[in-house]
Amino acid sequence: MSGLPQGWVKVPIAELFEFKYGKGLPQEKRNHGEINVYGSNGVVGQHDDVVTHGPTIIIGRKGSVGEVHLSQQPCWPIDTTYFIDQFPAGLPPQYWALYLKSLCLGQQEKSSAIPGISREDIYKIKVPLPPLKEQRRIVAKLEELLVKVDVSQKRLEKIPLILKRFRQAVLAAACSGRLTTDWREENTDCVGANLVFAQKEGQSQGLPLQNGGEGEELPEGWEVTCVSKLASLITSGSRGWAQYYADSGSIFIRAQNINSDFLDLSDVAYVRLPDQTEGLRTKIQKDDLLITITGANVTKSARVSDHLGDAYVSQHVALVRLKDISLSPFLFLFIVSSAHGRAQLLDAAYGQGKPGLNLDNIRSVRVPLPPLPEQHEIVRCVEALFTLADQLEVRYQKAKAHVDRLTQSILAKAFRGELVPRDPADEPASVLLERIRAERAKSAPAPRSKVTPRPAQKTYTSKPEPLPLAAEPAVAYGPTIPDRILSAMQPGRDYSRADVTVASGITDAEWLWAIRQLKEEGRVRQTGERRGARYRRA
Repeated sequence: MSGLPQGWVKVPIAELFEFKYGKGLPQEKRNHGEINVYGSNGVVGQHDDVVTHGPTIIIGRKGSVGEVHLSQQPCWPIDTTYFIDQFPAGLPPQYWALYLKSLCLGQQEKSSAIPGISREDIYKIKVPLPPLKEQRRIVAKLEELLVKVDVSQKRLEKIPLILKRFRQAVLAAACSGRLTTDWREENTDCVGANLVFAQKEGQSQGLPLQNGGEGEELPEGWEVTCVSKLASLITSGSRGWAQYYADSGSIFIRAQNINSDFLDLSDVAYVRLPDQTEGLRTKIQKDDLLITITGANVTKSARVSDHLGDAYVSQHVALVRLKDISLSPFLFLFIVSSAHGRAQLLDAAYGQGKPGLNLDNIRSVRVPLPPLPEQHEIVRCVEALFTLADQLEVRYQKAKAHVDRLTQSILAKAFRGELVPRDPADEPASVLLERIRAERAKSAPAPRSKVTPRPAQKTYTSKPEPLPLAAEPAVAYGPTIPDRILSAMQPGRDYSRADVTVASGITDAEWLWAIRQLKEEGRVRQTGERRGARYRRA
C-alpha cells in the first residue's frame, strides 16, 4: 500500500473489531461493588456484575463523544458507550486504545445538534495494521515515552499555583515592610514622622495617625489609618442603569471588568446618560480605586491607571477617590493583598453570611501607611517582581502548549511506523489479517435458519389434549441437551431463544425443559420477559 511501512496493510476497522453497544445501568441500580462502571467520560461508578470479562476499550458514544478509555479488568460499559472486548489473533488492547485515541473520533461527528457518533461511520475508517510483534514494540515504547510526558504535565500543572503564591507572598512582604527592610537601613532620612497629606495651599494638613497595627509590628515611620481618612469620595453606582445601555457612548464599568484585579476593557458596556442624571457622581477619574462589592467576585479590585474619558461604575462596584492620588499605587497593593486589605474585606463580606460589602465596610479598612518615599520604593519592587512572574507565566504557557501537543505528536509518529525499528523477520500484517478474519468468522454466531410458515387451515376438530408441562416431558430428554445449550452461548453475550435453538440444533420443547433446569441451577440468567427475553451464561 502506498505510504505504508513495509509489512503493513490498510484495512477498514470493521474487519478488526466489533464495536458493541454498552448496556444501560441506572445509578440507583448500581450495587457499589468492585466492578468499574464506565460512561463516555470514564469511570462513573461501581457495580457487582460485569458486561465484559477481560481487557476492554470503551469509546464515548454520547456525551463525551470519542473519548477513549482502557480497562484491563472486567467492567460494565453503560449505554452511552461503545466497547471492544474481543481482540482476535492476540491484538494488543493497549495499542488499539491509543490508536483510537489518536483518531479524535469526537471531532468527526458534527452533523447533529446532539453530540454523538455513528458506529457505521467508525466502521468505514481505514486503519494501518502493523505486524503483531511491531505493535507490541510500539506499545512498549509508547508506555515509556508517555509516562515522561505525564510527569512533565504534572510538574507544569503546579506552576500557576506557585506563581499565585509568589505574587501573594510579595504583596504580604510589601504591605508589612519586610520587602523594604534594607531600603530603610540605607535611607534613614526618609524614616520619621509620617504626614500623609502634603501641605498644600488651601488644604489643611492630614490628621496625625495612630501607631501600631493589627497582628503585626510596624516598621519605624509607618502609621495606621483607615480608608475613610484617606479618601475624598467613597461611593458606588446607582440602580436603574439598564435604561441607559447603548451600543456606544460612555464606558460603563461592571464587576466582570475587574474580576482579575486589573481593569479589563475587552468586554466593555456603554451607556448614554441624559443631562444632570444622578449617576454623574460615579464618573471615574485617573487613580481611582474600584472594588467589587457584590457577587462571587466580591473584593476583586482595580486601579484606574489611565484616563478613560467619560466612564462610570455600576451598582456592583465601589469607587474610592483619594485626597492625595500619590497614595493610590500603594493603597491598591494593600487592598489586593490577601493577608491585608482583602482579608479585612472578606471578613466583612462573609462575616454575617452575606456575600457583599457596603460602603462602611470599605471606609473602615485599616491601612498601615509607610512614608511616601518608601511607598514609591515598595511599588517599584513589587512591579519588578510581578514583571518577573509575568515572564515566567509566558514561558509556562509556551511549555504547556508544547507538552500538550507532544502526546499527539508521539502517537502520530508511532502510527506512521517511525517510532521503533522494524524487524524483517516479523510476520507480515497481511498474514496477521488473514488469521484475524478466520478467527472472527469462526466465532461469529451461526445465521438463523429461515422457517417457511405453513398456510393457515381452518379445522373443526375437537379441542386437543393439553401438552405436558416442560418440567414433566412426555419423553425422557437426553442429559446432553443443557450442555449443548451452554456450548452455543459464549460468556458475556446475550442470546435470544431462537439464537440458541438454531445454534444447538434442539427443539423448542427440549429448550423449555432444559432452560428451566439451567436457570434453577444458576448456570444461565434471564433478562426480560416473553418475546423480549434474553439469556446469558452465568
